[in-house]
Amino acid sequence: MILFIRTTYRWSKRALKWTLIGLVLTGAGFLFVLGFAITQGPPSLMTEQNTVYYSQGENIIGEDHGAEERYWITVDEMPDAIKEATIAIEDRRFYDHFGFDFKRIAGAALTDLKQMSMVEGASTITQQYARNLYLSHDKTWKRKIQEALYALRLEIFYNKDEILEGYLNTIYYGHGAYGIEAASRYYFNKNAEELTLTEASMLAGVPKGPSYYSPLNNEENAASRQKLILGEMEKSGFITSSEKNEAVEASLVYSEHSDSSDKEAAPYFQDQVVAEAARILDISAEEVKTGGYHIHTTLIEDHQKTLEKQIDRHISAEEDIQIAAAIMNSHNGAITALIGGRDYETSAYNRATQAKRQVGSTIKPFLYYAALAEGYSPVTMIESKPTDFQIGDNGKVYSPTNFGDQYADKPITMAQALAVSDNIYAVATNMDIGPEKLVNTLDTFGISSRAKPVPSLALGSTSISLYEMMSAYGKMVKGSESLEGHTIEKITDRHENILFEYQPVFNKEKEIDPNRAFTITHMMTGMFDSSLDGYASVTGTPIKGKLTRMYGGKSGTTDYDSWMIGFSPQFVSGVWVGHDEGGRKLETFNERRYAKAVWADTMESIHEPLPSAAFIPTPDVKGVYIDPETGHRSGPNCPKERLMYMEKSDIPKEVCGGDEDKNKEEIENEFKNDPWFKDVVDWFF
Repeated sequence: MILFIRTTYRWSKRALKWTLIGLVLTGAGFLFVLGFAITQGPPSLMTEQNTVYYSQGENIIGEDHGAEERYWITVDEMPDAIKEATIAIEDRRFYDHFGFDFKRIAGAALTDLKQMSMVEGASTITQQYARNLYLSHDKTWKRKIQEALYALRLEIFYNKDEILEGYLNTIYYGHGAYGIEAASRYYFNKNAEELTLTEASMLAGVPKGPSYYSPLNNEENAASRQKLILGEMEKSGFITSSEKNEAVEASLVYSEHSDSSDKEAAPYFQDQVVAEAARILDISAEEVKTGGYHIHTTLIEDHQKTLEKQIDRHISAEEDIQIAAAIMNSHNGAITALIGGRDYETSAYNRATQAKRQVGSTIKPFLYYAALAEGYSPVTMIESKPTDFQIGDNGKVYSPTNFGDQYADKPITMAQALAVSDNIYAVATNMDIGPEKLVNTLDTFGISSRAKPVPSLALGSTSISLYEMMSAYGKMVKGSESLEGHTIEKITDRHENILFEYQPVFNKEKEIDPNRAFTITHMMTGMFDSSLDGYASVTGTPIKGKLTRMYGGKSGTTDYDSWMIGFSPQFVSGVWVGHDEGGRKLETFNERRYAKAVWADTMESIHEPLPSAAFIPTPDVKGVYIDPETGHRSGPNCPKERLMYMEKSDIPKEVCGGDEDKNKEEIENEFKNDPWFKDVVDWFF
């Protein structure tokens, strides 16, 4: 008996010892796990979400979601019915536990042991959320342990509402819809906040088995689970018996779905938005599309529709010519419309932003901007005749020609040379100031093309994208390097936190002279002014009859490309026409006229609702009427005159028609008594 007592005591002592050791080890293990979870920090609640694009009018113009439909709404935007239905069927003690329901776990573990496999789960909402975010759905012990660690981290660093919000925004409801907002839109074509109790209880049953319980796949199974959920809601005190009965008896109307989808709005524009957002946020394009961002763009839907309409109107569907076009705000660089090709579904290649083509004579305004800094003015005279230009000391000769081999065979002004697009004047100017000056000027205006300093650069032998040319022209019109073509005004995350907001950037290293810029801007209005007609008509002659207000611009044509870039004080618009095949020439008269025709009708249409506006001269330039033939100041006997702007020191002393005797002092006194705004009024009207 004594031996038995001693033995029992000894075993009891050992049992107590091992129990204490077990408790210590368990406590230490728990503290270790808890410490490990804390040191890992809060897990990200982010998962792939739909990125939504808005126009300037705040209308949704597109959405990106990768392979899945996802949206994120706050827990406050979710109706109580969906939150309560989900908690009732998935985790009724959700607000009372710390991520693990040990009573359910014990019951499930007993069942699993009896069956010797993982046949029953007891996952809480927190555990399911952890699995949805980070893990596979395999029923293994390893995955369960990982799930528990993630769930613990979620409970440590986030409150219950944040966890419920994340869960309901990420759970799969079938048919590619992730999250309650996507499910509500897919099943009922409404926002989640508008769901009724009947609709919410139906959707709450789907995640258990999206294929089995989807009412669109099996209405009988779905209705049976809905009744179960409503019963659980009644047991939990969320609804009354009468509310349950009403919900069961209420009918449901589901959205109709077809394989066809509406044509996406401005797809080339949206592609540029994605590329721009990726650069701004320093992430990949795919991360932009699935990051749940709200991107507020610069698109004006009426401008986009107008541009598309004019292209369809002028170019028949049977023609295989390609086109790129865009519209930009002259004041801030906002791209309000953009087209990168005839048919996005056939070719997503964006010819407005990705294609670099020879720009032809559209480069000449930048050449003359450079020349103004070297002592030239709008009335500088150079002879227009066939000319051989010596290249270096090796005896090579460059012999440019004018269109149609037409020449003035006498000196002409820079203003007229630009208006009729005289090539001899341009090359002579380029050679005189040095081609490097034009290369540097292109860089100043933000053109990244690696142009070679050669004589032919004056005629646009370098290749530049339409998008870059639009920005460069915009800088000229504004007279500031701060203008930059852009498609994004603001980017926010799914909680409307602002991640980016467009602000102009001033670059003193590439500062643009506003006086020279205005002089060139006004000179470009000459392409529509018949007073500058000479040995050839001004290049805007074919379309000037369509124009009802003041525009400026420059066209350009090569054997392979047709360009028209023009502007008003409000908007810049550019059009390129050509073939994708680099060696295929423009073949017909129509192919050469499309760019100007589309440009003219587009500009007239978008300006129709706008008030008239004038180009306002900078304070340091002076407007003076000039005889286009001689470059002298206009006199009473001059047959034609043209208002030109230049620095006061460049104003010619000579006056055509017999006023040559006026001296410099008389001229200066005359200008002092002539307010600058009179010139603006005279010019405008």
